[in-house]
Amino acid sequence: MSEIDPTDQALATIASIFENPEPSFVIRDTETTETEVAVADEYPVVDEHEQPVVEEQPLVPEPADADGYSKVGPGPMVAIRLKWTVHRGDDGQHYVHETIGEQSAPVISGPMTSEAAVHFVDEHQDEAHRRFELLRSEIAGRSSLADYERKGEA
Repeated sequence: MSEIDPTDQALATIASIFENPEPSFVIRDTETTETEVAVADEYPVVDEHEQPVVEEQPLVPEPADADGYSKVGPGPMVAIRLKWTVHRGDDGQHYVHETIGEQSAPVISGPMTSEAAVHFVDEHQDEAHRRFELLRSEIAGRSSLADYERKGEA
C-alpha cells in the first residue's frame, strides 16, 4: 500500500476549489419585495470590469497602548540577538528596555511618549536589520573572493 503525499492532497483540494467555484449572487430585474431590496443593498452588483476597492489594513494591528510593544533584531543566535521592549513607568511615561540575549541587564532609554517609544523601537530594529544585512553581504563577498583566490584565478 503506498502512502499518499500531503502535497498531492493539498494540490487536489486547491484544484477542486478552482473547478467548482462558489456560485455568485444574481439579482434579477423583477418585482422586488422589501427583503429582496435589503439583500440587494447588502450584496451590491459590481461591474465585471470594475476593480473592487479593498481597504488596506496592517498585517499586525498597532497596540492600543505601547506598553509591552516589542521587536527582536536579526541574528543567528538568541544569545546575541537584540530585543527592544516598551514598558510604562510609574510616572505614566514610557521607557524602552534594550537587551542583548536573554540574560543581560537592559539598557533603558526614556522617558518618552508612547508614540515616541514605538518609533524608537521600530527605528532601532530597522537599523539593526540594515547593519546585519550589510555585514552578511560583506561576509558573503569575502568568502566568494577567498574561493576565487584559492582556485588561483586572482
